[in-house]
Amino acid sequence: MREAEVRRLLCANLLCAVSIVLAAVVPAFFLDGFSVLGTHLTWLCVCSVCVATLNIILHLVLKPNQSPKRRSFAHKISRFLKCCIYFFMSCILFHAIIVLYGAPLIESVTETFLFAVLLSTFTTLQCLCLLGPNIQAWIRVFSKNGAMSIWESSLQITSMCSILGAWFGAFPIPLDWDRPWQVWPISCSLGATFGYMAGLIIAPLWIHWNRKQLTYKSR
Repeated sequence: MREAEVRRLLCANLLCAVSIVLAAVVPAFFLDGFSVLGTHLTWLCVCSVCVATLNIILHLVLKPNQSPKRRSFAHKISRFLKCCIYFFMSCILFHAIIVLYGAPLIESVTETFLFAVLLSTFTTLQCLCLLGPNIQAWIRVFSKNGAMSIWESSLQITSMCSILGAWFGAFPIPLDWDRPWQVWPISCSLGATFGYMAGLIIAPLWIHWNRKQLTYKSR
């Protein structure tokens, strides 16, 4: 395993983490009264857009999983449209799962959907950037020993950390502390965000420490 590839992964992940920090700080200079808690829905939109944009740019620049085949323009357009459809379907699916786990069905629909968009940005968008609209490849990556590169290993770790963070973030909501951050879906979205950032840092460190045991083989 090349150390240069691990360093590229670390730099890319750190840029994603920095983009989340900037999404919480920079808009306050342009939007009156902006804050992560006070205007949480706005922050959800800003954070999702920043992370999505940076992930797409990094994928285009680094090309971690570039196919050796040259694709036609029509194929690229078709692939892009499929990615958009998959992302929207992911948002709907996450929204449904969140409701099944206890989120309000009718009330706070906007809050729930924007939280679903954030989760899709942390998980599905990365799959689309790295693997494309290929469900079989997604299943392979998230199966045991299914990763074929350090980028796919990082995808596993960040996606799982994001979902676990959102799950743990739901624990304080029913408690009668009457804190502002207990309002739905603030604690869950913050939990997912911190989980995602933790995964971004943990992934390259874990890969570096276990680089001698990791042997990626083409399938």
